[in-house]
Amino acid sequence: MQIIDIDIIPVVVDLPEKFSGSKYSMTQRATLVTRIATDDGIVGLTYNGDEIDTQHEIAAIMKDELFPLIKGKDPLFVEKLWNDMLPVTFDILRDRKLVIMAMSAIDSALWDIVGKAANLPLNRLWGAYQDSIEIIAIGGYYNKSNSELAEEVDYLRGLGLGGCKMKIGGANPSIDASRFMAMADAAGDDFQLMADANQGYTLAESVKFLEQIDRSKLVWFEEPVRWYHDKTWLRDVRYQGGVRVAAGQSETSRQGVRELLENGAIDVCNYDASWAGGPTEWLRVAGMCSAYGVQMAHHEEGQISAHLLTSTPNPGPVEVFAPARDPLVWAIHAEPLNPRNGIYEVPKGPGLGLNLDWDWIEAHRVDAE
Repeated sequence: MQIIDIDIIPVVVDLPEKFSGSKYSMTQRATLVTRIATDDGIVGLTYNGDEIDTQHEIAAIMKDELFPLIKGKDPLFVEKLWNDMLPVTFDILRDRKLVIMAMSAIDSALWDIVGKAANLPLNRLWGAYQDSIEIIAIGGYYNKSNSELAEEVDYLRGLGLGGCKMKIGGANPSIDASRFMAMADAAGDDFQLMADANQGYTLAESVKFLEQIDRSKLVWFEEPVRWYHDKTWLRDVRYQGGVRVAAGQSETSRQGVRELLENGAIDVCNYDASWAGGPTEWLRVAGMCSAYGVQMAHHEEGQISAHLLTSTPNPGPVEVFAPARDPLVWAIHAEPLNPRNGIYEVPKGPGLGLNLDWDWIEAHRVDAE
């Protein structure tokens, strides 16, 4: 079998309102749909990422620089092809992360080919541990009042989701503690609640936030501290706050995660396969984390993370957004997501098991000018 062609479709969807986290906001959702064709008729299919300003640059790297390195080669040699693409990351005069995201999309599509060639869902191919998994929302944005945050809990339950990773870090810790407790009081004992500061706090602010909440309601505290001291401050939040800390989505390689592990900085690693090297690199990170007793999770991208997470013991939940924050993930599939009571069944089709709505994709296609 040989790789013969690649097709990349940039997709952008306007959101109904602006959603704000700690130090960022967004009014659109984006992704890259990728198809890699083989001479055997198998087509690897994936969609990856949420890069609006750079999605056309990422697509160009995929088509013009990475694809020539794998064209004509056997797609089942995934590790070999990953290493064949790696030298494109060596250019120090551009943003290396864009190349890594381009590699991630191609790697995901190659794994879809492998699963289809084996006629197995990828979680089974990777050594399945389970076929269903907990699923939560990313929510609790700053466009809601405390009473609306409490109401959001019931709304998310109604969607079949079993928890929420809420946004903090954009206000002072006392205000954020009040916001967190508004959701926690509404959540009860059967709805998971995480807090995600997106690197918005200092160490002192992180501890102050924790001092003002019921920590028994907090499943984990994600990226609490700023990037320039994260390797030590994450560890200090663990020790001083007595809570489980999650990080890893901002790392772009297993080497970065290794430093988190060696520093005792995290309890949960939410490495992102679409941002940081594809499933190939995620699986390497999962092996490292198992040696340190660190739980694996995944930042967003449920279409891929469901397979990765269910191939490992004791995984974190799949993460999605509510439809207003991410109309894409609820509309791009030909069959809508159907979580029930906080549980999501992993697609049983071969590979990633994706069946996409191509009419919807074409309606939201945004090609480069």
